[in-house]
Amino acid sequence: MRKKGISILGSTGSIGTNTLEVVRMHPERFKVVSLAAGNNIALLKKQVEEFRPSFVSVSDSEAASALRGSLTFPVEVGFGIEGATRAAAFDGVEMCVSAISGAAGLLPTMSAIKAGVDIALANKETLVLAGPLVMEEVGKRKVKFLPVDSEHSAVYQSIAGHRPEDIKRLILTASGGPFLRTPMEEFAGITPEAALKHPRWKMGRKISIDSATLVNKGLEVIEARWLFDIPADKISVVIHPQSIVHSMVEYIDGSIMAQMGNPDMKGPIAYALSWPERIDSGTPQLGFSGLSLDFLDPEPERFPCLSLAYEALRRGGTAPAVLNAADEVAVALFLEGSLPFTGISAVIREVMERYCHGEIRAIEDVLEADRAARAAASSLAGRMR
Repeated sequence: MRKKGISILGSTGSIGTNTLEVVRMHPERFKVVSLAAGNNIALLKKQVEEFRPSFVSVSDSEAASALRGSLTFPVEVGFGIEGATRAAAFDGVEMCVSAISGAAGLLPTMSAIKAGVDIALANKETLVLAGPLVMEEVGKRKVKFLPVDSEHSAVYQSIAGHRPEDIKRLILTASGGPFLRTPMEEFAGITPEAALKHPRWKMGRKISIDSATLVNKGLEVIEARWLFDIPADKISVVIHPQSIVHSMVEYIDGSIMAQMGNPDMKGPIAYALSWPERIDSGTPQLGFSGLSLDFLDPEPERFPCLSLAYEALRRGGTAPAVLNAADEVAVALFLEGSLPFTGISAVIREVMERYCHGEIRAIEDVLEADRAARAAASSLAGRMR
């Protein structure tokens, strides 16, 4: 069996480490060609020593020097956005696992698409920021574009074999995060430590906070709009605390196809890496005895960020990029203790109201909107402290 060459952007994060677990289970199928990470040099060194990639990228020159000096064999090391972009489509890469957190994943992912590399997408911001440009390029290059987010993977699997015109709506599930039943009068006092304790999934810090505010689900709605070419009014969100049903597709005859399984990211990762085949992912078998499945509608007052995401999608253009930039700034400030939990939605709302949203003609329009929105969010948040 010929091995598929893969690159992993964000190799030391949750998706990256789970991807390497799948690769470890199937050494006859996959070869790690390149890795890109941030500053977790200790973990990255272990990954490099085990998987022996041809190229590695880190956040900056200092981290690059530290990594070079610690390895027991020579490997080419790059850094910054240029390094990540090179890693995405390094010679021999057939599929890029795009799992860098946030807007930083856009340019490397676009670089891989333009190089004709298939994409396993875990970086939802790529489509949130530049959905129409990205999907146009995907069509032009005829690359495979497979979702890794559990919700979008579930939708992808639930539409397989069905006609797009028969779809009535997509139903994305959300766990509701750690504060689903917390009295709302206590929200202002929520600490970063409490917000990071997700009840179902083990995720990175930023996405854990996004799950607590449900902005993550809003970004997934925007992602789904472009990934599946479905308008916003045909994408619903339902709270499902058990995280067993990963998402559903409703058809015009009333049938609903649901994809289920234990909450384990190795499942959708393995599906994307091996598509159209299926391989063992190491996900524990789901037991049905005593299984209880609950579903409820998200409360707008409890999760205002979800409504803001729908509003950004309706406005179109650079509005989703503005939403994402404001959220990234607000979450970073919350995590460092400089902004209250309730300030996250407040910053996003104010930036969206004040910033003039423009059209997207090129990537530069997205990058400029991202830059301006970050500046506006930082200034606004400074006045809220």
